[in-house]
Amino acid sequence: MSLRSLVFSCIALVLVAGAGTVALSPWNGTPPVLAQDGPGGAPNVQRAIPQSDAQISLSFAPIVQAVSPSVVNVYATRIEQQTMSPFANDPFFSRFFGDQYFRSRPRESRSLGSGVIVDAGGVILTNRHVIEGATDVRIALSDGREFAVEIVIEDEQTDLAVLRVKSTDAGQFPAIPFADSDDLLVGDLVLAIGNPFGVGQTVTSGIVSALARTGVEASDYEFFIQTDAAINPGNSGGALVDMAGRLVGINTAIYSQTGGSVGIGFAIPANMARLVAEAGVSGGEIVRPWFGAKMQTVSADIASSLGMQAPHGAMITEVAPGGPAERAGFQSGDVVLSIDGVRVDDPSAFNFRLATRALGSETHLERLRGGATASVALSVEAAPEPPASALATIKANSRFSGVSVRQLDPALAEQQGLPYEATGVLVTSVEAGSPAEAMGLQVDDVILALNDIEIADAPTFAQIASQRVRTWQIILQRDGRVSRAIVSG
Repeated sequence: MSLRSLVFSCIALVLVAGAGTVALSPWNGTPPVLAQDGPGGAPNVQRAIPQSDAQISLSFAPIVQAVSPSVVNVYATRIEQQTMSPFANDPFFSRFFGDQYFRSRPRESRSLGSGVIVDAGGVILTNRHVIEGATDVRIALSDGREFAVEIVIEDEQTDLAVLRVKSTDAGQFPAIPFADSDDLLVGDLVLAIGNPFGVGQTVTSGIVSALARTGVEASDYEFFIQTDAAINPGNSGGALVDMAGRLVGINTAIYSQTGGSVGIGFAIPANMARLVAEAGVSGGEIVRPWFGAKMQTVSADIASSLGMQAPHGAMITEVAPGGPAERAGFQSGDVVLSIDGVRVDDPSAFNFRLATRALGSETHLERLRGGATASVALSVEAAPEPPASALATIKANSRFSGVSVRQLDPALAEQQGLPYEATGVLVTSVEAGSPAEAMGLQVDDVILALNDIEIADAPTFAQIASQRVRTWQIILQRDGRVSRAIVSG
């Protein structure tokens, strides 16, 4: 008898989540299970522990055969400007050799990643960073067929993108079903499928190492699944699937000091990916709920001052006037502990949970205020659309010709990381080759004043910016820094 068989024939281990104890009991012929509380204290989910060599040696082949046709390779082509000389920015060499010597020339570059077919009509979900800036995108199926695709959605907030096959006579595609990623537990088996390093479709196995990871990449909705299934460059946009062959996540990032897998990979949960995919299938845009409040993490000191046993939740620091949070009665200092019974650990968790709620529905938040908890109903709604009077495009013969702006409001100010009471206009677009572009204006600049006149709204900006003035004094905010510029000519 092997040592492993001896161990299993003598004792059964039963771990009770949250109890902090391990109980040993005699083997009675019934396979033991792992009992663990589900998300937010949901009913316990049972996970069977393998009890024999036959169970341990089960093959993943049936799952792979069912799922792999839904995973595609993504090839993106970009046109980049290549500088002809390392001295291009040196004024000495430019003066004596002329600018033509240093002129850049276009260079074609290619990148590859992975994608997942989520609709039989040829809709593919992938990472935005896989196709960002691409002028041509193609996919290749596991059976060798290739198709040109169009980019339907690029969602910077989640680093997800939706592609659609251009061909109208390609037939039906094998789409993968979505799982409820909230059902995942640490320790669940998962498979990662993608095209690492361009070697071709590859399957790796592992477990869910952690849930709700933050600080992974610059994303507005950091709430990643961590797995030790090998993920490498080229796997981005590929599938993370469960043992039922359902999509639980989109592989998106790795932690590595060498560029290769070290067993720490991250995936965007399926519940967030599904929202982006549904918008792509319907051809609509992504509209997310807006809470209308800024939050911070509850530290140990804050938790102690509030009488909490352990730090968790999202503490409100500022409430937008007239926003959903204010109308629901929230105030600065309130702590949101859960959403619809699902525990909230930090602001990132809150943002993720709220973003997955349907617009027009009602959700219930557990609020801590003054040592007492209460359930507060919140209407799930989008940020208000700006009225036409809050928008302006300069078309007159002016140095600002070609720029479009939007007047700041609380929702837009929050999005830009500004105080709710901030004033000014946000540059939303700059026409290529326009005088505004030549002047140096960029998207996301906030124009605060022109020629010592404060810009409080879009009509004021339009009136002043349409004038033909020889010299402009511009005060604007860019990347969090306020600066003054003088433009003449």
